[in-house]
Amino acid sequence: MNSSVKVTKDVKIQLDRFDGTNYTRWMDKMIFLLTLLKIYYILDPNLSALPEPQEDESTTIKTARVKCEEDEVLCRGHILNTLTSRLYDIFSKLKSPKEIWTALETHYKQKKSGSDHFLALKFFEYEITDNKPIMDQVHEIQILISKLSDLDIKVPDSLQMGAVLSKLPPPWNEYRKKMLHSTNNYTFEQFQTHLQIEVQSRMRELQATNSKVN
Repeated sequence: MNSSVKVTKDVKIQLDRFDGTNYTRWMDKMIFLLTLLKIYYILDPNLSALPEPQEDESTTIKTARVKCEEDEVLCRGHILNTLTSRLYDIFSKLKSPKEIWTALETHYKQKKSGSDHFLALKFFEYEITDNKPIMDQVHEIQILISKLSDLDIKVPDSLQMGAVLSKLPPPWNEYRKKMLHSTNNYTFEQFQTHLQIEVQSRMRELQATNSKVN
Protein backbone atom coordinates (compact mmCIF):
# COMPACT_ATOMS: atom_id res chain seq x y z
CA MET A 1 0.00 0.00 0.00
CA ASN A 2 1.38 3.42 -0.91
CA SER A 3 0.48 7.02 -1.60
CA SER A 4 1.86 9.61 -3.99
CA VAL A 5 2.36 13.33 -3.59
CA LYS A 6 2.58 15.65 -6.60
CA VAL A 7 5.04 18.38 -5.62
CA THR A 8 5.27 20.16 -8.97
CA LYS A 9 4.17 19.47 -12.54
CA ASP A 10 7.34 17.41 -13.07
CA VAL A 11 7.96 15.98 -9.62
CA LYS A 12 5.77 13.26 -8.13
CA ILE A 13 6.99 11.25 -5.14
CA GLN A 14 5.72 7.75 -4.46
CA LEU A 15 5.61 7.09 -0.72
CA ASP A 16 5.27 3.61 0.76
CA ARG A 17 3.08 3.27 3.82
CA PHE A 18 5.50 2.96 6.72
CA ASP A 19 4.70 -0.17 8.70
CA GLY A 20 7.74 -0.25 10.97
CA THR A 21 10.13 -1.80 8.44
CA ASN A 22 12.63 -0.11 6.08
CA TYR A 23 12.71 3.01 8.24
CA THR A 24 15.74 4.55 6.50
CA ARG A 25 14.09 4.18 3.08
CA TRP A 26 10.88 5.83 4.30
CA MET A 27 12.80 8.57 6.12
CA ASP A 28 14.83 9.53 3.04
CA LYS A 29 11.67 9.83 0.96
CA MET A 30 10.01 11.99 3.63
CA ILE A 31 13.04 14.29 3.90
CA PHE A 32 13.08 14.71 0.12
CA LEU A 33 9.36 15.50 0.03
CA LEU A 34 9.38 17.91 2.98
CA THR A 35 12.46 19.69 1.63
CA LEU A 36 10.86 20.20 -1.79
CA LEU A 37 7.74 21.53 -0.03
CA LYS A 38 10.03 23.89 1.94
CA ILE A 39 8.68 22.71 5.29
CA TYR A 40 11.48 20.42 6.46
CA TYR A 41 12.75 23.31 8.62
CA ILE A 42 9.86 22.56 10.99
CA LEU A 43 11.74 19.42 12.10
CA ASP A 44 14.99 21.28 12.81
CA PRO A 45 15.81 20.68 16.51
CA ASN A 46 17.51 24.09 16.59
CA LEU A 47 14.49 25.97 15.23
CA SER A 48 13.85 28.93 17.51
CA ALA A 49 10.37 29.22 18.94
CA LEU A 50 8.44 32.33 18.01
CA PRO A 51 7.71 34.73 20.88
CA GLU A 52 4.30 34.66 22.53
CA PRO A 53 1.70 36.82 20.70
CA GLN A 54 1.75 40.47 21.73
CA GLU A 55 -0.85 43.13 21.00
CA ASP A 56 1.73 45.50 19.56
CA GLU A 57 3.80 42.96 17.61
CA SER A 58 4.84 43.77 14.06
CA THR A 59 3.11 42.50 10.94
CA THR A 60 6.30 40.61 10.06
CA ILE A 61 6.19 38.56 13.25
CA LYS A 62 2.45 37.92 12.85
CA THR A 63 2.99 36.69 9.29
CA ALA A 64 5.92 34.50 10.37
CA ARG A 65 3.82 32.96 13.16
CA VAL A 66 0.92 32.18 10.82
CA LYS A 67 3.24 30.60 8.25
CA CYS A 68 5.01 28.52 10.88
CA GLU A 69 1.71 27.27 12.30
CA GLU A 70 0.43 26.37 8.82
CA ASP A 71 3.69 24.59 7.96
CA GLU A 72 3.52 22.61 11.22
CA VAL A 73 0.03 21.37 10.34
CA LEU A 74 1.14 20.49 6.80
CA CYS A 75 4.31 18.75 7.99
CA ARG A 76 2.42 16.72 10.62
CA GLY A 77 -0.20 15.74 8.06
CA HIS A 78 2.32 14.50 5.50
CA ILE A 79 4.16 12.39 8.08
CA LEU A 80 1.01 10.82 9.53
CA ASN A 81 -0.48 10.27 6.07
CA THR A 82 2.31 7.81 5.21
CA LEU A 83 1.90 5.65 8.34
CA THR A 84 -0.15 2.47 8.43
CA SER A 85 -3.35 2.61 10.46
CA ARG A 86 -1.67 0.87 13.39
CA LEU A 87 1.19 3.36 13.57
CA TYR A 88 -1.13 6.29 12.87
CA ASP A 89 -3.18 5.44 15.95
CA ILE A 90 0.00 5.39 18.04
CA PHE A 91 1.78 8.50 16.79
CA SER A 92 -1.20 10.75 16.05
CA LYS A 93 -1.50 11.23 19.80
CA LEU A 94 1.57 13.47 19.53
CA LYS A 95 0.53 16.95 18.40
CA SER A 96 3.88 18.33 17.25
CA PRO A 97 5.41 17.06 13.97
CA LYS A 98 8.83 17.37 15.60
CA GLU A 99 7.70 15.09 18.45
CA ILE A 100 6.35 12.55 15.96
CA TRP A 101 9.55 12.62 13.88
CA THR A 102 11.78 12.26 16.96
CA ALA A 103 9.65 9.43 18.36
CA LEU A 104 9.81 7.54 15.05
CA GLU A 105 13.54 8.11 14.75
CA THR A 106 14.21 6.99 18.32
CA HIS A 107 12.12 3.85 17.93
CA TYR A 108 13.04 2.71 14.43
CA LYS A 109 16.37 4.16 13.39
CA GLN A 110 19.03 1.49 13.00
CA LYS A 111 22.60 2.62 12.59
CA LYS A 112 24.41 0.34 10.20
CA SER A 113 28.00 0.91 9.17
CA GLY A 114 28.25 2.04 5.55
CA SER A 115 24.52 2.56 5.05
CA ASP A 116 23.19 5.72 3.42
CA HIS A 117 21.35 7.60 6.15
CA PHE A 118 19.67 10.89 5.27
CA LEU A 119 20.30 10.35 1.55
CA ALA A 120 17.96 13.15 0.54
CA LEU A 121 19.79 15.61 2.79
CA LYS A 122 23.09 14.57 1.23
CA PHE A 123 21.65 15.51 -2.15
CA PHE A 124 20.38 18.92 -1.05
CA GLU A 125 23.41 19.80 1.09
CA TYR A 126 26.10 18.63 -1.35
CA GLU A 127 28.44 21.51 -2.24
CA ILE A 128 30.66 21.77 -5.30
CA THR A 129 34.07 23.29 -4.52
CA ASP A 130 37.14 24.39 -6.44
CA ASN A 131 39.27 21.85 -4.58
CA LYS A 132 38.69 19.04 -7.08
CA PRO A 133 37.51 18.71 -10.69
CA ILE A 134 33.98 20.04 -11.27
CA MET A 135 32.89 17.09 -13.42
CA ASP A 136 34.00 14.58 -10.78
CA GLN A 137 31.71 16.31 -8.32
CA VAL A 138 28.85 16.37 -10.81
CA HIS A 139 29.34 12.61 -11.12
CA GLU A 140 29.03 12.30 -7.32
CA ILE A 141 25.72 14.17 -7.50
CA GLN A 142 24.59 11.74 -10.20
CA ILE A 143 25.37 8.85 -7.87
CA LEU A 144 23.15 10.41 -5.20
CA ILE A 145 20.39 10.87 -7.80
CA SER A 146 20.76 7.23 -8.83
CA LYS A 147 20.37 6.15 -5.18
CA LEU A 148 17.29 8.35 -4.87
CA SER A 149 15.93 6.64 -7.97
CA ASP A 150 16.33 3.32 -6.17
CA LEU A 151 13.93 4.76 -3.58
CA ASP A 152 11.42 5.51 -6.36
CA ILE A 153 12.24 9.22 -6.13
CA LYS A 154 12.46 10.39 -9.73
CA VAL A 155 14.45 13.62 -10.08
CA PRO A 156 13.60 15.28 -13.44
CA ASP A 157 16.34 16.72 -15.65
CA SER A 158 15.34 20.30 -14.86
CA LEU A 159 15.77 19.70 -11.12
CA GLN A 160 19.09 17.87 -11.64
CA MET A 161 20.38 20.77 -13.73
CA GLY A 162 19.12 23.33 -11.20
CA ALA A 163 20.75 21.42 -8.36
CA VAL A 164 24.15 21.42 -10.05
CA LEU A 165 23.92 25.10 -10.99
CA SER A 166 22.92 26.09 -7.45
CA LYS A 167 25.91 24.19 -6.02
CA LEU A 168 28.59 25.68 -8.29
CA PRO A 169 31.15 27.84 -6.41
CA PRO A 170 31.15 31.69 -6.68
CA PRO A 171 33.56 31.91 -9.68
CA TRP A 172 30.79 30.25 -11.69
CA ASN A 173 28.14 32.89 -10.93
CA GLU A 174 28.12 34.34 -14.44
CA TYR A 175 27.85 30.90 -16.01
CA ARG A 176 25.00 30.07 -13.64
CA LYS A 177 23.11 33.23 -14.61
CA LYS A 178 23.64 32.53 -18.32
CA MET A 179 22.29 28.99 -18.03
CA LEU A 180 19.32 29.96 -15.85
CA HIS A 181 18.27 32.57 -18.42
CA SER A 182 18.85 30.28 -21.38
CA THR A 183 15.80 29.46 -23.49
CA ASN A 184 17.26 26.07 -24.45
CA ASN A 185 15.43 23.10 -22.95
CA TYR A 186 18.47 20.97 -22.09
CA THR A 187 18.35 17.36 -21.03
CA PHE A 188 20.71 16.67 -18.14
CA GLU A 189 23.05 14.83 -20.51
CA GLN A 190 23.17 17.85 -22.83
CA PHE A 191 23.78 20.13 -19.84
CA GLN A 192 26.70 17.95 -18.75
CA THR A 193 28.24 18.25 -22.22
CA HIS A 194 27.79 22.03 -22.11
CA LEU A 195 29.36 22.18 -18.65
CA GLN A 196 32.27 19.98 -19.75
CA ILE A 197 32.98 22.35 -22.66
CA GLU A 198 32.93 25.31 -20.25
CA VAL A 199 35.33 23.52 -17.89
CA GLN A 200 37.75 22.78 -20.73
CA SER A 201 37.52 26.37 -21.98
CA ARG A 202 38.38 27.71 -18.52
CA MET A 203 41.31 25.31 -18.24
CA ARG A 204 42.72 26.52 -21.57
CA GLU A 205 42.32 30.16 -20.50
CA LEU A 206 44.11 29.44 -17.23
CA GLN A 207 46.94 27.65 -19.00
CA ALA A 208 47.29 30.54 -21.47
CA THR A 209 47.41 33.04 -18.60
CA ASN A 210 50.02 31.02 -16.75
CA SER A 211 52.12 30.76 -19.92
CA LYS A 212 52.11 34.56 -20.34
CA VAL A 213 53.14 35.05 -16.72
CA ASN A 214 56.01 32.59 -17.07
